[in-house]
Order: sequence, then C-alpha cells, then structure tokens
Amino acid sequence: MKSLNLEQRIKRLEQRNTRVEGDKAWETSWLRRLSIAALTYVVVAFYLRFVVHINPWINALVPVIGFILSTVTLSFIKHRWLKSRHQS
Repeated sequence: MKSLNLEQRIKRLEQRNTRVEGDKAWETSWLRRLSIAALTYVVVAFYLRFVVHINPWINALVPVIGFILSTVTLSFIKHRWLKSRHQS
C-alpha cells in the first residue's frame, strides 16, 4: 500500500516538474517577448490614434487594458507553444 502511494506521489512530482520546466521555458522564450511587444504596440497605436487629448482617467486605462490583453492572449499562445514544443 505504501509503495503505491509513493509511486503516485512520485508521478505527481514528475508532472509538476514538467509543468514548471515548461513555465520556465515560456518565461524566457522569444515568442513570449515578441508577443508582449506586439500587444503593447497595438494598444499604444490605438491609444495614440483614438484617445489623445481625452480625460486623464481614461488615459490611465491604457496600461490596464494592455496588461489584461497580454495575460489573456499570452495564455492561449503559451499553450500552443508548449504543445508544439513537446511534439518536437
């Protein structure tokens, strides 16, 4: 009984290590950096085009929107990147 429990614990640790290694690789990848740069560029471009000379409270929303877009979109890109990385 103890060996089965130990095997399950080892399996969970190995799965966690795989996930942590993937997260680390993602955090240092160029795709992540380029994705953040592209999203920042798009948000700033829209800001410069449509929001200049508007109430500062609205201007303060720009970094918030950029952050939200990057976290939502990067999650999708991250999963695709991890999937393609493990297929190679």
